[in-house]
Amino acid sequence: MAKNLVLRHRPIKPHPHSLFVIKKKKKKKKASIREVVVAIAISLSTRGGGGGGVREPLLRRRRTLNTTSQIAIVGANVCPIESLDYEIVENDLIKQDWRSRTKVQIYQYIVLKWTLALLIGIITGVVGFFNNLAVENIAGFKLVLTSDLMLKRRYFSAFLVYGGCNLILATAAAAICAYIAPAAAGSGIPEVKAYLNGVDSYSMLAPSTLFVKIFGSILGVSAGFVLGKEGPMVHTGACIANLFGQGGSRKYHLTWTWLKYFKNDRDRRDLITCGAAAGVAAAFRAPVGGVLFALEEAASWWRSALLWRTFFTTAIVAVVLRALIVFCRSGKCGLFGQGGLIMFDVSQTISTYSISDLIAILALGVIGGLFGGLFNFLMDRTLHAYSIINEKGAPFKILLTIAISLITSCCSYGLPWLARCTPCPAGIQEQCPTIGRSGNYKNFHCPPGHYNDLASLFLNTNDDAIRNLFSAGTENEFHISTLVIFFTGIYCLGFITYGIAVPAGLFIPVILAGASFGRIVGTLLGTIADLDPGLFALLGAASFLGGTMRMTVSICVIILELTNDLLMLPLVMLVILISKTVADSFNKGVYDQIVIMKGLPYMEAHAEPYMRHLVAGDVVSGPLFTFSGVEKVGTIVQTLRLTGHNGFPVIDEPPLSDAPELVGLVLRSHLLVLLKRKIFTKERVKAGVGEVLQRFGKFDFAKPGSGKGLKFEDLDITEEEMEMYVDLHPITNTSPYTVVETMSLAKAAMLFRELGLRHLCVVPKTPGRPPIVGILTRHDFMPEHILGLFPHLEPHK
Repeated sequence: MAKNLVLRHRPIKPHPHSLFVIKKKKKKKKASIREVVVAIAISLSTRGGGGGGVREPLLRRRRTLNTTSQIAIVGANVCPIESLDYEIVENDLIKQDWRSRTKVQIYQYIVLKWTLALLIGIITGVVGFFNNLAVENIAGFKLVLTSDLMLKRRYFSAFLVYGGCNLILATAAAAICAYIAPAAAGSGIPEVKAYLNGVDSYSMLAPSTLFVKIFGSILGVSAGFVLGKEGPMVHTGACIANLFGQGGSRKYHLTWTWLKYFKNDRDRRDLITCGAAAGVAAAFRAPVGGVLFALEEAASWWRSALLWRTFFTTAIVAVVLRALIVFCRSGKCGLFGQGGLIMFDVSQTISTYSISDLIAILALGVIGGLFGGLFNFLMDRTLHAYSIINEKGAPFKILLTIAISLITSCCSYGLPWLARCTPCPAGIQEQCPTIGRSGNYKNFHCPPGHYNDLASLFLNTNDDAIRNLFSAGTENEFHISTLVIFFTGIYCLGFITYGIAVPAGLFIPVILAGASFGRIVGTLLGTIADLDPGLFALLGAASFLGGTMRMTVSICVIILELTNDLLMLPLVMLVILISKTVADSFNKGVYDQIVIMKGLPYMEAHAEPYMRHLVAGDVVSGPLFTFSGVEKVGTIVQTLRLTGHNGFPVIDEPPLSDAPELVGLVLRSHLLVLLKRKIFTKERVKAGVGEVLQRFGKFDFAKPGSGKGLKFEDLDITEEEMEMYVDLHPITNTSPYTVVETMSLAKAAMLFRELGLRHLCVVPKTPGRPPIVGILTRHDFMPEHILGLFPHLEPHK
């Protein structure tokens, strides 16, 4: 975490029954340790400005220690929250590195950035294609086998095969997720969103998470769950980008000097932004939609150069997918390749639309917003209930997944029996009913020449079901009762499925529910509306996406790229705006809710209203630990041992300066590197920059890859060395961002978020006091901390 102690002395507040909650017995044990450490830290705080402000605020403070939002929930475990160092550390070593870089090295750095963007696009496109190829063939084989048994009137055997295949696939997906990488459960979009906001949660982008994300998603979607592979593809793209952003690897002998340029969080953030956009492009074959998704939903920090690189990455994804799909159309990819990777080319011919059509679309937007808000609420309640099971360990996660798999199989196989058989329409190009293969117009139990319309939706891949609902000129293909049953089943299965230990996306369940409801509206209004029911299905899907995801521009463009129909743009824009406006009246978007559930300290794009009543000095937490410009080694070692702070103010005092002055901020990781090399002096004098430059290379203080950094336990300091001194000036960031203690807290929060900071120094307003009051980190801006200090503040005022 940024400044505050890693340990906490009370349970996490944001979500009392989080996705995975700590067991009560462990809480009590950890709480006692936390109290001891906090007490020791307070007793050792003999220098610095403390944590309080210079004025008595309007509301009385309860406490001065920030003990909120310090841990997040990952799998069944808790992990300390670390912030990312997006700020450029301007110390003497970095400045010397900048001055020493040649034009060739600068050119290498620029070329490498574009090369990595190219590789991210290629690999993400290949992985996206592989996911679709595997799902289509695994699920297709399962459905063909079930269909063959149905044709032989062996209905019970068909159910055993269908349910058994689903059960095996679901168990395998849950097992690898629960035991290998619990962080891979869910869509992964909230985690990527939090990372790009500056939150580094354990195992979020680890190689094991990438492995489970790919294969767990394939197994889960093939198992017939009402979930999609689109959300996990965003997380997959981010994990791929994170691997390239590690700056090389000694283990695999990838220590090329060029790669070391990326040993910092700023370049990794740009790469992961490109990876998230590439994931959307690979999932929906929507390159422009991927860029807009990264801009609107994922990234918290953006610039024009990043826009170019992200667009380049998604364009590469589109090219790769197109080439692979053309290859598959030759029949070399099994059951895959006929429809073309979720591309719903359902172009409509819309010349005009009447007032009655607009009224129907307005109603569709309102209802979509209501159902979207209800979906988010029900899913939140479901995750509360699942937490009780998930906290018991991996076996219970697998049992929960098995239970949901059985329910899903019973619904998918049992509900079509409620539908009646329909004669095959005349003049269609497809085979009706489909016999011996996976496809539309399922025969199920119907006589020859008839099909079961509900089985065409349930006993099909999700992509084919969406394509059926979106198809134009099929006014009589689905009965109204069929659509009602399918909508109810998908809507309920959607929110009870998310939360199990399987990589699960929410796009497909929401699109299926929205498309079926939209087609219901289109069928009911067939006599008074001129629009095709397939178009109503498309608008219904857009309405539900707006009501649950709360995105606008990116969803609109993704839908247009999915359907290849630009003429629908005004209608799609209208229905998304209405549904989002209606749903915002009830709760937050689904990804924002999950961020809160996991306890991730996400910085919103706007300040809360109550922050305008406070100033920066009101929420600064203590104790504050500072170092002198030339500090005793023992003091640094003791401070690092007893605190979890990652930033320490450096203050020069006489005789090093005429009066106490703030030199800057030194990072914990830099102190560990400096202590490891043992550049100590027996007297308290400045060692000078020259000696440090001779002993250290330009990449010695660079941030290593995931989990590879120097730990405090790696230090070996003798008793004699503890009495020596070390000069901190060469590694101190001499230009940290500072705000005066009387600055509005709302203004400080916006500054903190927009600059992507980890530390924000608070300096005094009046002279004659210590040169620094405290340090603000993202935890100090969290509502739990502020409302804990000032309980009489109302959250919305």
